[in-house]
Amino acid sequence: MAEFDYDVLVIGAGPGGYVAAIRAAQLGLKTACAEGRETLGGTCLNVGCIPSKAMLHASEYYDAAANGAMDDMGIEVAPKLNLDKMHGQRRDAVKGLTGGIEFLFKKNKIDWLKGYASFKDAHSVKVAGKTVTAKNIIIATGSSVTPLLGVEIDEKVVVSSTGALELEKVPEHMVVIGGGVIGLELGSVWRRLGAKVTCVEFLDEILPGMDADIRKESRKIFKKQGIEFKLGTKVTGVEVKGKKATLTMEPAKGGDSETLEADCVLVAIGRKPNTDGLGLDAIGLEVNERGQIETDHDFRTAVDGVWAIGDVVPGPMLAHKAEDEGIACAENIAGMTGIVNHAIIPGVVYTKPEIAGVGLTEEDAKAEYGEVKVGKFPMLANSRAKTNHEPDGLVKVISDAKSDRVVGVWCIAVPAGTMIAQAAQAMEFGATSEDIAYTCHAHPTHSEAVKEAAMAVQGKPIHI
Repeated sequence: MAEFDYDVLVIGAGPGGYVAAIRAAQLGLKTACAEGRETLGGTCLNVGCIPSKAMLHASEYYDAAANGAMDDMGIEVAPKLNLDKMHGQRRDAVKGLTGGIEFLFKKNKIDWLKGYASFKDAHSVKVAGKTVTAKNIIIATGSSVTPLLGVEIDEKVVVSSTGALELEKVPEHMVVIGGGVIGLELGSVWRRLGAKVTCVEFLDEILPGMDADIRKESRKIFKKQGIEFKLGTKVTGVEVKGKKATLTMEPAKGGDSETLEADCVLVAIGRKPNTDGLGLDAIGLEVNERGQIETDHDFRTAVDGVWAIGDVVPGPMLAHKAEDEGIACAENIAGMTGIVNHAIIPGVVYTKPEIAGVGLTEEDAKAEYGEVKVGKFPMLANSRAKTNHEPDGLVKVISDAKSDRVVGVWCIAVPAGTMIAQAAQAMEFGATSEDIAYTCHAHPTHSEAVKEAAMAVQGKPIHI
């Protein structure tokens, strides 16, 4: 009789967890995954990345038809919004992808333990009243919405990102609390569908963590699209009466308060690691001051046999970061060498245009390398962007002045999320700006702007 029920037990079936389970099974390890949702895929597939992109894409079509962009290209239409149908295609996308993971579990002979797991000891957990043992346990429980102190989310008038995907009608006025990725993406969906949108941000600029030039330019674009901003502003309370909400706000640095009325308030101030209910105290595992589980380079926790990946460990809360960590963790358990280069993880905001970056901001690059060189190229001068009526944005390449090695790339362009992949791959191989500049790029493509920005590092772009 085997000492353990499984070689690997993964807790959580989000992008990190399900990928870790599949990779472990591929490597010949007997694997199970505990998941309490009715469907696999975690926040990302069920109520996060995937459904939000379905709504972003659909709302872009509506906006193009309703606000003259198609008319400019000789396509005359008179669109009518069918919000129920728009929600339907979103749900279909989610159903197809979550069902696809269930198929992959069956294909790879992974047992789905239906229920939420909690530790009994370092090699056993309780799931749905049953004790299951494993030689290795991977914590991949993801994250959930960070609440705003004193503000109750009812998912009707005051909503989280989950409720913002399920609104039954277009709000007259949506107030987004938080100028980060989630707030701007979902705010832009409802702005395109006809809502007045106001974004309230505690900091002096939107998109914290991104390059300063990109943050400033992004806000200009959003403002041009009709999103209003109240920066350096703290929300001190939200009072709901009937179907209306009144927000009380004050300057972040102190001053007189003011009020703002809305019929929908989206709370999008961040996310927190899901560790409650795991029973970490039963195995003597503590979290850090941010509620995260610390690991070593190989994703081992302080408890032998227990590993952790994704949003519950330090680093950006990104699905693709969790996926890469899931693969690396499974490979390390199998005796291979699984590595994630956390210095080169791209981040993308899926608005229109998209906003993407990888590596260091100019400010951080100067702090680390001293002298840097910067090249910029506007999308207005890119032939494909011009012909597609997509002039907004730019590409910015930052290199170490001494070695010319690229240390950061930032871009705003309609396909920026796709464009950033070549920058990430180039940086993974230690490319210089000259390497990118002398790599032939197909014409006409948006990606030529990356080449031109790399040429601009040496002061020699062609088209500006």
